[in-house]
Amino acid sequence: QVQLVESGGGLVQAGGSLRLSCLASGGTFSTYTMGWFRQAPGKEREFVARISPSGASTYYADFVKGRFTISRDKAKNTVYLQMNSLKPEDTAVYYCWLIDDINHWGKGTLVTVSS
Repeated sequence: QVQLVESGGGLVQAGGSLRLSCLASGGTFSTYTMGWFRQAPGKEREFVARISPSGASTYYADFVKGRFTISRDKAKNTVYLQMNSLKPEDTAVYYCWLIDDINHWGKGTLVTVSS
C-alpha cells in the first residue's frame, strides 16, 4: 500500500522560503505522477504542482508559478516542493499526492507564513 509522509512545514516570514519533502513507500515510486495540493482553513483543497514519473514534466498552479519548484529524487523516493517568496496567502496544510488508479494522500504538513 502506498504511504506518503510529508515534512518540512513550519512558520516562516513573508518573503522567506521552505522546502517540503514527501517520502513515498509501499509502491513503485518512479512509476507514478506525484505532486502537491494545499488546503487553507475554510477553503477547498487546491492543486499546487505535479511532476511526471521521470521528473521531466512539471505543471504548476498559476498562483505559484515563478515561486515554487517541484522536483523528485528517485534514489531517495522523495518529491520536493521548494517554496520561495512565500506570501501569507500560501498559509495552508500541504499534502503530498500520488496517483495510480486512485488518489493517495499524505497526512499533510502545515505551512504558516506570517506578515
